Amino acid sequence: MKKIVALTLTAASLMASSLVQDAKNAGLMPIPSSQTELLKLIDNPKNPITKAKVKLGEKLYMDPRLSRSGLISCNTCHNLMEGGDDGVGPSTGHMWRHNPHHLNAPTVYNAVFFGSQFWDGRAKDLEEQAQGPTLAHPEMAATKEHIEEVVKSMPQYVKAFKKAYGDNVKITFEKITDTIANFERTLVTPAPFDAFMNGYKEAMTPKQKEGLKTFIQVGCASCHNGVALGGEMNVLNVAATYKYMNVGDFKGDKNGMVKVPTLRNITETAPYFHNGMIWNLKDAIKEMGRIQLGMKITDKQAESIEAFLGSLTGKKPHMMMPMLPASTNKTPKPNLN
Repeated sequence: MKKIVALTLTAASLMASSLVQDAKNAGLMPIPSSQTELLKLIDNPKNPITKAKVKLGEKLYMDPRLSRSGLISCNTCHNLMEGGDDGVGPSTGHMWRHNPHHLNAPTVYNAVFFGSQFWDGRAKDLEEQAQGPTLAHPEMAATKEHIEEVVKSMPQYVKAFKKAYGDNVKITFEKITDTIANFERTLVTPAPFDAFMNGYKEAMTPKQKEGLKTFIQVGCASCHNGVALGGEMNVLNVAATYKYMNVGDFKGDKNGMVKVPTLRNITETAPYFHNGMIWNLKDAIKEMGRIQLGMKITDKQAESIEAFLGSLTGKKPHMMMPMLPASTNKTPKPNLN
């Protein structure tokens, strides 16, 4: 009896090892279990991660006073209390207007692993990306001067910047957005998939493992790969045209390339696609098969892939709601126009 059990365990271990290798061969990579190795992936030598920067960046990320209206923070469209997005189709910004291109807010969780930022990939990293929404009129609608004035008007913020960067720090718009990005670099969510890939064979359920096989076999990994299982630029509408392509005017970058969304925490980030027009995950899987792979994904295959995607739902960083500095007489007043 013991021999039979041992043989069964050995066979299961070999099958798991084979699946891990298949996943690696397909380009799938786990979040490292080692904090040292993880830091190598998420740190920016030009903007090194420190506890003081992260703590300050979290406050700035949550502070709606950086926006023109005083109502919209980074967290408004990238809500860290759920999937790191806003859970609606087109994002809503200044004066409650929808994004003019009908673009959906991508998750900020694990965005540090992306090769570039925004749906058209126009920002090379999180530091550059953090500057965009703060100034964009359909989003936070602020100016560099407004953001600098807000931060400088509060002694607690000034003190925190000195603690993070030294007494001679010059508080500029770029320094503020770099600090927000420093915090965003830590928003990593290791999941059961990562534990499985890193050697814990029982981290994924049998259905999730079978789903991983299906995911690889049908070709999903050809675009959704790397640590982010996405995050790079690729052509949309390879085999057919996305059925909601006419909703919004977004067509990708100048070469028609579109950011491949990460599949991490995908069960928490509906609606799907760049314009947020599909709410059901199985429907999104089938539509991707049709337009990108040129194949009809069956209900059984879609259910199998969906089971695997569940293994990508990760553990969020532990956070407590930060207490923001009090406004002063020098703090710019909200402008709702």
